[in-house]
Amino acid sequence: MKSNHYKEAHRIFDAEIAGLNRTKERLDESFNRAVELILGSKGKVVVAGIGKSGIIGHKIAATLASTGTSAVYLNAGEALHGDLGIVNAEDVVLMLSNSAGTTELVHMLPSIKQIGAKIIGLFGKSDTALAQACDLLLDASVEKEACSLGLAPMTSSTVALVMGDALASALMLAREFKPDDFAVYHPGGNLGRRLLLRVSDVMHPVTERFPMVVPELPLREALSVMSISNLGGLIVTEANKIKGVFTDGDLRRYVLQGCSLDAPICDFMTKDPITVQDTMRLGEILDLMEASGRKIYFVPVSNTAGELAGALRMHDIVSDG
Repeated sequence: MKSNHYKEAHRIFDAEIAGLNRTKERLDESFNRAVELILGSKGKVVVAGIGKSGIIGHKIAATLASTGTSAVYLNAGEALHGDLGIVNAEDVVLMLSNSAGTTELVHMLPSIKQIGAKIIGLFGKSDTALAQACDLLLDASVEKEACSLGLAPMTSSTVALVMGDALASALMLAREFKPDDFAVYHPGGNLGRRLLLRVSDVMHPVTERFPMVVPELPLREALSVMSISNLGGLIVTEANKIKGVFTDGDLRRYVLQGCSLDAPICDFMTKDPITVQDTMRLGEILDLMEASGRKIYFVPVSNTAGELAGALRMHDIVSDG
C-alpha cells in the first residue's frame, strides 16, 4: 500500500505555525528595546551562533545587511580562535541558541564584555548563566519541536528565523528604508536592474537607423525601415511627437488579413500607444508591460517634453546586460 506522506507534512506545518503563534503572543517590550538598541548603535550587528542556530544566524545577518542595517555573521567556534576581532565596542552582538547554554557562546562572553559591545540573546531559555549575562533577551522558546522524535530543531529554528525577519523589517521601517536604498544593496542580476536602472540607461535612443517613420509612409517602405533596426517594431511620429506604434505582431496579423502594402502605415499602427518616460525605473515599466489584459514587448520612450527619445523592449529589462 502506498504511504500518504501528506499527513506528516500537515502535522509539521500545524506544529510550526502553532509555535510561531505562541511566540507572537509572547512578544513584549523587549522587542522594542532590541530594535532601539540596534538603532542607537554606531556600529554593526554581529550575529553569532553555531550549528543549526548558526545557519539561521547567517540568514538573519544577510537579511539585515541587505535591508539597511550593517551586519555580519560570526561563527561562534571560529570566534574563539581569532575571529572575535571583528567585534567593536560600538557593535551589538546578537547571539542565537535554543539551549541558551552553547559552550562556544559562553566562552565568547568574557571577551565581548571586555570589548564593550552590547549583547542581545535570541534564546529558547532565559534561566541560564549565558542568558542572564546578556543585556537584553528575546524569547524564542518553544514547547516542543515539530520533529517526530522531538529532537531535531524545527520549530525552534523557524521561530528564530522569523524573529530575525521581524527585527530586520522593524529596522527597515524605523530607518525609512526605501526601494531606492534596497536597489543600492542589490545591483546585480535582474532584481538590481529593475530597481536601480532607469529607462534612459538601457533604451535604444533615436539615431539615424532608428525605426521611426511618418504617418503617410506606405506600409511597404515602413517595413524596410523596421527591418534595419531589428527591434521588433517601429514608431510613427509627426513633428517628433509619438502618434503610433507598429510591431512584428501587427505585421503578422495584417498579412494574414491580406492587407495592401501600399496603404499608409497610419492605417495599421496602434494609435496613441502606451508610452513611457526616460526617467522611469525599469521595474515600473515591467509592471506596465505585464499588466492584466496586455503583454507589451515594445514601447516608445518620451522625454520630459513629450518628444520621442527612443524605444524600449521587454528584453532590455529582463536581460542581465
